[in-house]
Amino acid sequence: MEPQTLIVHFYKSDAGTEPVREWLRTLPHAERKIIGEDIKTVQIGWPLGMPLVRKMGAALWEVRITLPGKIARLLFTVVDKRMVLLHGFIKKSKTTPKDDLQTAMNRLKNSKGS
Repeated sequence: MEPQTLIVHFYKSDAGTEPVREWLRTLPHAERKIIGEDIKTVQIGWPLGMPLVRKMGAALWEVRITLPGKIARLLFTVVDKRMVLLHGFIKKSKTTPKDDLQTAMNRLKNSKGS
């Protein structure tokens, strides 16, 4: 499959908030830069697989980001040629926490209803 360039969008809640953008703003500049570089790699090289991207479910993927001393995950979906960033978090255990996965799934359902 030929790589395609995606347009990155932040998920927007019914209240007008952008949770991933807000989460990114809480992180130090150096970490935001690393996350941005990984998003760009996915954006210009889609579709990608491991080790950077892992499928988490129907229409749901995670960007696997290594930061200094910790690991971040960014859950997203692809609609047409749009990469919609649904949920981001710092990973503290080996498996993806169910609450974080459920948050992304809820936002995925909500974004499809829009």
